[in-house]
Parts: sequence; structure tokens; C-alpha cells
Amino acid sequence: MATLILRSVDDAMVQALKARADRNGLSAEVEHLNILKRALLCPTKNSFIDALWSIPNVGVDSDFERV
Repeated sequence: MATLILRSVDDAMVQALKARADRNGLSAEVEHLNILKRALLCPTKNSFIDALWSIPNVGVDSDFERV
């Protein structure tokens, strides 16, 4: 397993991480790992709006009129 070192982390972020870890009853290291896992390894669900925007524009309404 690799070791990850972060530099120049804003003090407010460190305090927020420690507070979140404390609320969850975890160490800051374990909380940090959990955040990274969720962000990088867990698939996210697209919202309905995102799904609609992903549909390609394939023509105008008149192209699909019933004959």
C-alpha cells in the first residue's frame, strides 16, 4: 500500500477534516481515506437533468413528425 503526503493544505480544510472525523468517531487519517475512496472509487448517479443534457441533439422537431 502506498503512502500519500499532502502539502500546502489550507488550515480551514484541516480543521474541517478533523471535525468531521471527530463527528464520525474516526481518526483524521481514516476519515481522509474514506473521503478519497468515495470520491474516486464509488460511482456517482447522474441527476435527471444531467441525463437529459447528455442526450445528443439529433435534429429538429419537424424531422420527427408523423407521416
